[in-house]
Amino acid sequence: MSLWFLLALMTAVAVFAVLWPLGRRTARGGGGRESLVYTDQLAEIDREVASGLISPADGGAARVEIGRRLLAAADAEAGSTAAVRLGWRRAVALVALIGLPLAAGGLYLRLGSPAMPDVPLASRKAASVASASIDQLIGQVQAHLEKNPTDGRGWSVLAPVLVRVGRFDDAAQAYRNAIQYAGDDAARRAGLGEALTGAANGVVTADAKAEFERAVKRDAGEAKANYFLGVAAEQDGRPRDAAAIWRAMLAKAPADAPWRPVVTAALARVDSGKTPVAKSQASPGKGPALADDTIASAKDMSEADRGSMIRGMVARLAARLKQNGDDVDGWLRLVRAYMVLNEPDKSRAARDDARRALGQDEAGLRQLNEGLKALGIDG
Repeated sequence: MSLWFLLALMTAVAVFAVLWPLGRRTARGGGGRESLVYTDQLAEIDREVASGLISPADGGAARVEIGRRLLAAADAEAGSTAAVRLGWRRAVALVALIGLPLAAGGLYLRLGSPAMPDVPLASRKAASVASASIDQLIGQVQAHLEKNPTDGRGWSVLAPVLVRVGRFDDAAQAYRNAIQYAGDDAARRAGLGEALTGAANGVVTADAKAEFERAVKRDAGEAKANYFLGVAAEQDGRPRDAAAIWRAMLAKAPADAPWRPVVTAALARVDSGKTPVAKSQASPGKGPALADDTIASAKDMSEADRGSMIRGMVARLAARLKQNGDDVDGWLRLVRAYMVLNEPDKSRAARDDARRALGQDEAGLRQLNEGLKALGIDG
């Protein structure tokens, strides 16, 4: 009630300040019609005295009488005019003092929210920040960093946000700047590896893996780096190695670790295929056939998860073979993976790439051709 009383008082003061001049009496005007007649008579007496038509004594007596009448007429006319004006002013004041507040109050009760509690200033500021789009906030930080490119803390704040919105290339550069200006640590190296992995559509590339390994070298318990090293092992067709990494993480992690559900789900994924690891038909006893155990474990996944896992696995193997083309077993695993995925054209393309990579390595070519024959592809 105190607030309403204060608002009403403020409204009354404001209206009173505006209407105060209207309530004051104005100076009287120049008189009405009767007063003008008496004024002319005074002027006429002055002329008659000047011309000698009447004596000065008679003229003075006449002036006194006419002046008395002039004053009476002026008072009567001024009172009438003032009464009329004062009536209008009072009407306007009444409307302003009563009508306007009532109209404003009724409109507020209809359109406003008088029962809504007050919002503290801090909450309003927080709501304002929350309502701003993430792109606008990123733009503000980037504008700051353009003027202060050596602000390592700013790059450290911006980089993970860019990862979350899917701007992986920009995030990778932001992490590199953060490492340069804020210092090299395990968290920033792991973040850089995550950005590189995102830029490669989820494939842990050689560069990304190198960043994760640097992170683990600095901090063996760096969760993000260890998780992605497990992903790299899974994509390489080594689900057992991936499971070993993730089991070690869970064994050391506190029960409330925020990343525990993600690692648990990943471990369940690779553990879903319980069949023994099959050996390559091309070279018995020499390493797992990438497509056998990994494709089998993917059968219980959703179509999207299965496709994503297999695509990342094959892409990583193909990328590694481009850098190290003398891995005969790796080429045979890649060819077999494409066969299991029912992509014969890619199988033949991988065969041709393998032969070009091995070049003059006669022993390697012989091993490759034997393996291709075993897979049913002409050697």
